[in-house]
Amino acid sequence: MIPPIASRFVAGESPAEALDHVRRLNERDVKAILNLLGEHYDERGPVADDAAEYRQLVDDIAGSGLEASVSVKPSQLGLDLGEDVFRSELSDIVDAAADRGVFVWIDMEDHTTTDATLDAFEDVAREHDGGVGVCVQANLRRTRADVERLADVPGKVRFVKGAYDPPADVAYADAERIDREYRDLLEYAFEHYDGGIAVGSHDPEMIDYAKGLHERFGTGFEIQMLMGVREDAQYELAEEYAVWQYVPYGGRWKSYFYRRVTEGSKNLRFAIRAVLSS
Repeated sequence: MIPPIASRFVAGESPAEALDHVRRLNERDVKAILNLLGEHYDERGPVADDAAEYRQLVDDIAGSGLEASVSVKPSQLGLDLGEDVFRSELSDIVDAAADRGVFVWIDMEDHTTTDATLDAFEDVAREHDGGVGVCVQANLRRTRADVERLADVPGKVRFVKGAYDPPADVAYADAERIDREYRDLLEYAFEHYDGGIAVGSHDPEMIDYAKGLHERFGTGFEIQMLMGVREDAQYELAEEYAVWQYVPYGGRWKSYFYRRVTEGSKNLRFAIRAVLSS
């Protein structure tokens, strides 16, 4: 059983528990992005198991009528075993999701996986004329060029600041510089993209900036936040904007929870507050 503090950030160990959480979110006009926890597999068995669960999850979402999508990690689908393994499993999931009308997000992992992730996204997105999204990280020096490249690719792009710690030759480390890059990337997207923009941030200033860009350019967008972080703000924003909550679940919750509360002081404060109020 997941302890109360972790249950603020993880929706349970089973798909049924995760879907129950989605129902409660939908009642508050918040949609869900479901992620089965798992990454960096070095054997084919766990890859095949997780891919099969995603295909079943797609069926469950479609059959339930819930407003939800799924999000997969490249290393969860076998990227560490080879790009061909990742592409094969991803294609099967996206094919199944397209048949059932369920959207698929591809998470972005560390900078060494960026090329393989973007290449796979572009191929499946063009094959299905959308129905797929990918994440880009503002802290990477290469991201401006990547965002320009993706402007005419059908699908969606999630903009985040970046949660990993890349080396200085490939990434910015200064928080103010990353914020400036994030704003610039959003401005480019709102000006040149035909919708499909996801603002993946808990930063009120960035969300307000995106609202201003929406008013300026008229481009559609959505807001994405993590389960357990600023949930009151999510419900409030959902009264006017499309809000999606990233909802992880599964038996491998310990490493995810540890990362959530140690990757930054803000998340640590959220976790401490959760302990004191539980």
